[in-house]
Amino acid sequence: MPNTFPSMNFEIETERLCLNMWVESDASWYRELVGERGVAKPSYEEARKKILSFRVKALENGISLLTVRRKEEGDFIGYCGLIIGRSTLEEPEIAYELFRRVHGNGYATEAASAIMEAAVATERRRLWSTVRSWNHASFRVLEKLGFSRDHSAWDDKGEIVWNIRDLKRKD
Repeated sequence: MPNTFPSMNFEIETERLCLNMWVESDASWYRELVGERGVAKPSYEEARKKILSFRVKALENGISLLTVRRKEEGDFIGYCGLIIGRSTLEEPEIAYELFRRVHGNGYATEAASAIMEAAVATERRRLWSTVRSWNHASFRVLEKLGFSRDHSAWDDKGEIVWNIRDLKRKD
């Protein structure tokens, strides 16, 4: 099914953050971020291929995860964006992941708020977010953004909570 939605903005600025499309050199910090999950850190080449796939999917789908960089410091602190994930292109998921060293500063909420505005501009009517039941920090961010719990599903890693947010169009 072809994408009938306008593409999201791939360059977004907020008060403190810059969100942009991935470039190959992001592979180094992406490897470190994945390593913070407690899983094996991907090789540089694996990370580079993943980043290139993000760029290809962005062109195909008109949505993407974007890198998140602090304006003042200029450092990369994670990613945030729209993905198909467990959902659909019509009702994508909002996803974010930040380095632990920047948790608790409101960056995830700020970046996700900007992504929600970008989703509204693509004429989406609803967003989803799937979060592992143990991830209390993500639930706090979603609550601030107006998401509510919809249902749960389970896989071999445990409970996945589906959260939903209807989007209001700007007229």
